[in-house]
Amino acid sequence: MEDIKLTQYSHGAGCGCKISPQLLDKILVKSRSTISYPDLLVGNDSKDDAAAFDLGNGTSVLSTTDFFMPIVDDPFTFGRIAACNAISDIYAMGGKPLMAIAIFGWPINVLDTDVASEVIAGGRAICEEAGIPLAGGHSIDSPEPIFGLAVTGTVDNCDLKRNDTAEVDCEIFLTKPLGIGILTTAQKNKVIEEGDIDIAIETMCTLNKIGAQISKLEGVTAITDVTGFGLLGHLSEVCEGSKISAKIRYEDVPILPRVKHYWGLDCVPGGTKRNFESYGHKLSKMTQEQQDILCDAQTSGGLLCLVRKDAVEEFLKITKADGLDLKSLGQTMKLGENLIEIT
Repeated sequence: MEDIKLTQYSHGAGCGCKISPQLLDKILVKSRSTISYPDLLVGNDSKDDAAAFDLGNGTSVLSTTDFFMPIVDDPFTFGRIAACNAISDIYAMGGKPLMAIAIFGWPINVLDTDVASEVIAGGRAICEEAGIPLAGGHSIDSPEPIFGLAVTGTVDNCDLKRNDTAEVDCEIFLTKPLGIGILTTAQKNKVIEEGDIDIAIETMCTLNKIGAQISKLEGVTAITDVTGFGLLGHLSEVCEGSKISAKIRYEDVPILPRVKHYWGLDCVPGGTKRNFESYGHKLSKMTQEQQDILCDAQTSGGLLCLVRKDAVEEFLKITKADGLDLKSLGQTMKLGENLIEIT
């Protein structure tokens, strides 16, 4: 088991496997439904984190799925990260997860079933930490290892948070630091130093449970989680859906330790470059460092929260009680020439 290096069996890593935003739009544009479903409160049109279907009793059922190829070599840790990443979509909608179903692909003629069991065990461990059962799943024989979850949750309709309801003059917060893509690329390039990858793993394995608490604040106008499209990609979706612009102060963006060191060693994942190619024309000018870190493809990243100024004090009180030391990294403003300005 010690000799297994799962990342050797995948062409991509974690959410860096995602199809670029630009290409995804081309795929989906011809397949949009022409039928209206009145009870579907949140569907594919808003590019949100999960679908929400109104049950008619003041609550909605939430449904989401997320899966990818290994981002770390250890199978148990891979399972934990993939599960944490999938469950995050429910928290990003302000919901409570109820149960999960596994999505599992395995190269059965290449990797031992004991390794596969460790991946599932890691996913189950995170589900138990979230207080939900891993209730079943579906598996296939695939050329590369794949693992993730389909997750079901619920939310009170009054607490449902979308990614297209942000307002002008809100403060912007991020609950986890950036740099996951750069650190995991450094690991794949075999240049990472002892201990640095452990910080990234701890971050990816931290559940975004805080979403269910802060969603109860009316002054939190929008929430989304930051994953494969990077901070600027997911913030772009918020701004486009809400018809506003945003200004980001680069010096106030939380970044994991040693990220800039590995950036200097050219440890930039391919997904990050595809991200900028997709939405870079919507952004103000920035340095190469800013581009590579702000567009860095995250896996199991934090929650991006947009908060009215009069709700910031209560928001920070709740997040501080959860062990988070957050500061605003920017503000929203009226729609301008650039969707996002970086200063």
